[in-house]
Amino acid sequence: MIAKIVIIAVVVLIVIYVITTANKLVQMKNRVENQKAQVDVQLKRRYDLIPNLVETAKAYAGFEKSTLEAVTRARTNAMEAGNIGEELAANAELSRALQRFIVVSESYPELKANTNFMQLQNELSATEDKIAKARQFYNDTVLKYNNAIEMIPSNLVAGLFGHKKLPFLEAAQNEREAVKISADQFRM
Repeated sequence: MIAKIVIIAVVVLIVIYVITTANKLVQMKNRVENQKAQVDVQLKRRYDLIPNLVETAKAYAGFEKSTLEAVTRARTNAMEAGNIGEELAANAELSRALQRFIVVSESYPELKANTNFMQLQNELSATEDKIAKARQFYNDTVLKYNNAIEMIPSNLVAGLFGHKKLPFLEAAQNEREAVKISADQFRM
């Protein structure tokens, strides 16, 4: 009789542990998805600012057409990315195009004096900071989730319910390199 009670108590504790752990893993996965959505919100904000910057720069007849086209093309590619790998690569290309755009804009004092352009440039800079913070928070959330599904004994429950390791948002190889700017880029 006592053995049956002990067995029932152990089974009940195991069931409670499985349910609690499964719910915790679902909650953590949902947090990861939420953080990914927060990154997407900031990227969308960036995408929305870019056309205004380009249009403002177009008003200055001498502004490099190839630079404007590169920014526009990179923005389109980033918005149409299908998976996280494509998104990372496309956003890395967009970042490079925007860096080039800002460097070229330095050669146009009238453009730099344009308050609308400067406001848009400041908003873009603030958005880039928000993107970096959102990516960092996403990666922190993914780390917690991945730890939970890989550590004993919660990994048993994770395997039982099909939880898989999620990828981090990492910088592309070319984003890890220092930006090289030469004095020739500022000559008109």
